[in-house]
Amino acid sequence: MVAQLVSAMLAAKIPLWQVVLLGGTTFLAGRLLRGGAWPRSLHTGAAAAAAAVRRGGGARAAPREDLKLVLIVRTDLGMSKGKIAAQCAHAALACYKDASRRAASTVAAWEMTGQAKVALRCDSEAEMLELQGKARAAGLVAQSICDAGRTQIAAGSRTVLGIGPGPTGAIDRISGHLRLY
Repeated sequence: MVAQLVSAMLAAKIPLWQVVLLGGTTFLAGRLLRGGAWPRSLHTGAAAAAAAVRRGGGARAAPREDLKLVLIVRTDLGMSKGKIAAQCAHAALACYKDASRRAASTVAAWEMTGQAKVALRCDSEAEMLELQGKARAAGLVAQSICDAGRTQIAAGSRTVLGIGPGPTGAIDRISGHLRLY
């Protein structure tokens, strides 16, 4: 077994420091089991299940559907790239915190599968509020961010709506018509 792992490491040209730093044989075994692709997460299934139990989510099976979080940015406000990045970070964190309380097992599965995030655009606050209402009616986490008004945008302006993390299919039924940002 050790000889197979060493030969796999040499064949894949994995530097020894990465093997040691990223978990030694566990890392290599994960790489081999995934057909040579780098693991999306360094957590093992048992560690993720234990983390979910600690957070109150209980043990869970492998996810049946892909999970993602969408960040819907208002384009009518004329925000700079930096402002958009900061507002998206606020929305992602707000969604993560809410989902950790409401659906810890979904968050654990999302973390294990690479934490997919997609940035989309919408044209108005009215459209954003409509999307938020649909998401909440569907039982999804939906958090909109209101700006503090210290820089470019008027105080109280809704800048970004985060939906998820949740099942890709459910989120796509609400936001699938929106264009990528």
